[in-house]
Amino acid sequence: MYRGHTRHLLSVAWSPDGHYLASGDTDGGIHVWEALTGRAILTYRGHTRFVRSIAWSPDGKYIASGGDFGDSTTQVWEALTGSTIYTCKERYRVFAVAWSSDGSRVASASFDGRVQIWDAFTGGNLLHYKGHAMPVYAMGWSPDGRYIASAGQDTTVRTWSAATGDHLCIYEGHTHPVKALSWSPDSRYVVSGGDDATIQIWDATTGKAVVEYGGYPKWIRTVAWSPDGRCIAFAYDQMVRIMEAGVHQ
Repeated sequence: MYRGHTRHLLSVAWSPDGHYLASGDTDGGIHVWEALTGRAILTYRGHTRFVRSIAWSPDGKYIASGGDFGDSTTQVWEALTGSTIYTCKERYRVFAVAWSSDGSRVASASFDGRVQIWDAFTGGNLLHYKGHAMPVYAMGWSPDGRYIASAGQDTTVRTWSAATGDHLCIYEGHTHPVKALSWSPDSRYVVSGGDDATIQIWDATTGKAVVEYGGYPKWIRTVAWSPDGRCIAFAYDQMVRIMEAGVHQ
């Protein structure tokens, strides 16, 4: 049990090798812990308010973090020293951050409906994606590094080229805001969930619906595809459930 925070927690993420955890709170602090012992490694104080999202670089050396409610920055810093690499000031709240599979780029999604891609070590802005008309709540890089999926208040989930911003497809199966998504390990499918209390799996290149699961009592806040592609974990209210994915990998 890790007890370093004095404010409410908003985000948590494992390092790729499983040795460390990072957690962010509403006071702007991010703590890095040794996972097996709970020993505190450092506290990062680059943010001034809510730390909504945390993502480790693929090599585990760096962390990207996104600020919400009065902070509105995307920051990259050294995971074990707390040394800031850069800070990108955005106009609006940042809801999600993600690294490219090769560790060279960071993507951020924000309240104004934009997804931006940054150079991971210079902070240079490489691309603005403006396909959404409302806040983007969830975003993820495909495992093969070619595409990004993004979802939000406009009830759509979109896949698009991470290199050019060109549309791949738009999925319009949800009836309420979409708050969560995850790619299948083979980059063929996306699972999404949101305020319509459904889990939906669809083809990432065509937008064709594959499987829909509904009837849950509360909205879906997070989804995660298992590394072997066989199962999907998701959470609502006070419940975490795991189900078979229902697609061939």
